[in-house]
Amino acid sequence: MVRMKPLPSLPVFCKLLKTMINMKHYYAVISLFREMRKLDIPINEFMLSNVIDNYCLMHRVDCAFSLLPIHLKSGIPFNVVTFTTLIRGLFAENKVTDAVILFKNLVREKICEPNEIMYGTVMNGLSKRGHTEKTLSLLRLMEQRNTKPNIYIYSVVIDAFCKDRNLDAAISILNEMKRKGIPPNIVTYSSLIDGSCKLGQWEKVKTLFSEMVNLNIYPNVHTFSILIDGLCKEGKVEDAEEVMKHMVGKGVEPDIITYNVMMDGYCLCGQVDRARRVFDIMIDKCIEPDIFSYSILINGYCKRKNLAEAMQLFGEISQKGLKTETVTYSTILHGLFEVGRIGDAKRVYAEMLSAGPKPNIFTHSTVIDGYFRYGLVEEAMSLFNKLKINREDTNIELYTVVINGLCKNGKLDKAHAIFEKLSLIGLLPDVRTYNVMINGFCLQGASLLMQVQLDFW
Repeated sequence: MVRMKPLPSLPVFCKLLKTMINMKHYYAVISLFREMRKLDIPINEFMLSNVIDNYCLMHRVDCAFSLLPIHLKSGIPFNVVTFTTLIRGLFAENKVTDAVILFKNLVREKICEPNEIMYGTVMNGLSKRGHTEKTLSLLRLMEQRNTKPNIYIYSVVIDAFCKDRNLDAAISILNEMKRKGIPPNIVTYSSLIDGSCKLGQWEKVKTLFSEMVNLNIYPNVHTFSILIDGLCKEGKVEDAEEVMKHMVGKGVEPDIITYNVMMDGYCLCGQVDRARRVFDIMIDKCIEPDIFSYSILINGYCKRKNLAEAMQLFGEISQKGLKTETVTYSTILHGLFEVGRIGDAKRVYAEMLSAGPKPNIFTHSTVIDGYFRYGLVEEAMSLFNKLKINREDTNIELYTVVINGLCKNGKLDKAHAIFEKLSLIGLLPDVRTYNVMINGFCLQGASLLMQVQLDFW
């Protein structure tokens, strides 16, 4: 395109870049932008914002920041869109402190006046990481400045309180916004219903649903799915079924999330066959199961020790073009060790190391525990030592698994040596660690007592 004579107009280039970003052709965007810079093709504010957004979507916010000098060289003023994109990029990479510092500098140095979208981006980023009080502080800051909070801002704060299980504070914010003439919407009510479900306040859930309907706000599939999930997690699967029938009767079709939470509910109650029927119904309705659908059902089959079905589904994941997640590998490994299929467990673990997602602490703990359970002490310790050499993340749970394995395999001295070193590596034993160590001494004591008795007779 850059070789065309005459060159396409700037709006055409901008539209092309935006289309490429929407198609997730991120590297092609960078290539085109660099080519344009080499040929001294003029750029504008919109184009720079798009390329910055492109880098942020690639989780390369450092490269996004490297484009800021181009603003100065080209005489293009900084704007609120650019900085909002950068803040969103920092949050996406979990650089919370950097995002907050940037926001504060923008306000303090008056580089640009934050708008509702920028405030919303910062508040959403903070609330999702549990910084509820900071989120509330930003709401109060907005109220004092030129930009007034809208329904989206209030909904973010309400959702943060609901996630904190502080329903009273969430209701207080709801009443506050009502007094200011800002009516709640479906997002606000969905957060409140979610918070009420998590606290088991079912009468409050009914009240909120009634309020919604009275305000001509009708539950959507997301709201119904929240309620179904809450009921399932409380073991009220029959009530969840009734809600699902009600939503279908109201013309609201279940989506993949609704089916997944229903499957999870059945599995939690040990009704894996019914979960499988939901899985099959979903396919019949041309809704493709996602990785969560497979993980839920695999977990259900593993708990029932039906590894044949679990392994069949596990094999289907790659065939369907889905990416197997770490938790799915951990679940199948645990299931295989539970039924003594050591060879299959080793094969799955090797496959994970070579081509799958990176194992986490839980995965390593599962494998080490499995090795110890079947007397494969050398293999368990070899993996444990390898994790230490590679400076992999370790925690007290992993060390407790190792200590327990050594104790049960008659290696009390080695277990005690590791226990004694815990404080030196900055790990504090918990109740389970102490119990494991005590049980180890008891086992040795019982063994010695039995040996003495045998020697005596």
